[in-house]
Amino acid sequence: MPGHDTARDVYRQALPVILVSLVAGLFSGTILGSETMRAGISEVPGLLLLLPAFLATRGGVYGSLGARLSTGLHQGLIEPQFQLDRRLTNAIIASFLNGMAVSVFIGVITFLWLRLFGTAGNLLELVGIMVVAGFLSAVLMISVLIAVIFVGYRRGLDPDNVIGPVVTTLGDVFGVFFLLVGIYVVGAVL
Repeated sequence: MPGHDTARDVYRQALPVILVSLVAGLFSGTILGSETMRAGISEVPGLLLLLPAFLATRGGVYGSLGARLSTGLHQGLIEPQFQLDRRLTNAIIASFLNGMAVSVFIGVITFLWLRLFGTAGNLLELVGIMVVAGFLSAVLMISVLIAVIFVGYRRGLDPDNVIGPVVTTLGDVFGVFFLLVGIYVVGAVL
């Protein structure tokens, strides 16, 4: 069928991205297993509790942005170049606000969960770490997603075939790293 990707096309486009994602996932695990990260996790009660939620929501929030952009490109509503038109601006703002709101929500829910089970936790510290990590991941993920989607589309790649692994990899690798940055930024302020 003209205009439709065959299984071979999807595989050819997605495999390199999946392999890079695999290597990056191993790198993310290395960061998580590092002495610095373990020290940061042990210093902040509840950090290990919020880590899976934080990483999972990066994929959900920014995967939606990737899907919106991909659909807009396929329908001809968005041009594959960075021009701040209404559709692109609204998609970026919505993703940023959703990412930040979810980050704060995760910090608050983690604090409440700790209190419910009688564990000490600092609301300001947890929310602060999540705001720093959420902000940094939002800026990075939005920038990289737009670049990957637009450049890939101009080079003949279907964004639907590559955006999933890209979002997952960015969310995992940089989510873990930005949580570490958040620990140290908030620790220096508090």
